[in-house]
Amino acid sequence: MKRVVVLTGGVGGAKLVLGLSRITASDALTAIVNTGDDFQHLGLHISPDIDTLLYTLSGKANSAQGWGREGESWSFMAALRELGGEDWFQLGDGDLALHVARTHALTQGQSLSQITARFAAQWGIATRILPMSDQALATILVTDQGRLEFQRYFVEQRCAPAVRHIMFEGATHAVPAPGVIEAIQSADAVLLAPSNPFLSIDPLLAVPGIGSAIKQTKAPVIAVSPLVGGTAVKGPTAKLMQELSMAVDNDSIARHYAGLIDAILIDNGDRCEAPDIVVGRCATLMTTPDDKIRVAQAALDLAISFRS
Repeated sequence: MKRVVVLTGGVGGAKLVLGLSRITASDALTAIVNTGDDFQHLGLHISPDIDTLLYTLSGKANSAQGWGREGESWSFMAALRELGGEDWFQLGDGDLALHVARTHALTQGQSLSQITARFAAQWGIATRILPMSDQALATILVTDQGRLEFQRYFVEQRCAPAVRHIMFEGATHAVPAPGVIEAIQSADAVLLAPSNPFLSIDPLLAVPGIGSAIKQTKAPVIAVSPLVGGTAVKGPTAKLMQELSMAVDNDSIARHYAGLIDAILIDNGDRCEAPDIVVGRCATLMTTPDDKIRVAQAALDLAISFRS
């Protein structure tokens, strides 16, 4: 595979991208990242999924939780609590530096794409990391507790409210970031990471032009299922599917991506009988570095089977 593009969200997607980075040429891999989770907090621009990928690929990620920085300190949060500040969203001292640097650069007129590329270069990351858009697009959840911005739902409320509907505010005015469409059009394989389909991949597809580019690409499009053993490895995917009246299985995932994907990679012990979708299998749980490489290779092998 000469050129691989992966659409990704947070922790699960970052694991796949890390695996891909170990088995593809340094200039062959492009990650297009969800920014529907981005928000303003304490005057700072926070880009959680981009940051998770930056930390993961640079070797700085907290190995136990998959997000945030390893060896983080919390002096800022302690001082903030003393002042009665909002402490529902944790900002470690090292993590805070990233948000301050990003926000300052944005106020100086730099784009999110430019800033992300500079951070990646500064940390020696060869993988090309592209935000889905340089314009704001916010994932909003309509719940039994009212309308909630993504981070309020995900972090503050710990995904407890029941979700009735998901919206992507600003989607009609967003445009793909520079390089996004070109990367998809020139790809030899397009992968949808095992990120939450509704909260991580759908925001990407809500940006006008991205979904149509994927449908029109000549490259095989492979989804890696976020389900293992009939449930999600991490996050609210299974809970969301139930609340949206969907069966928690790979058939539902395949139907959700119908018209977009050629194949789906699922765990060895699971099933998928969606029509017109090729099914590949491997052990998809990614815990160790070897796990990540195994899943990445299986996804690429599935793509190669189409091209051959």
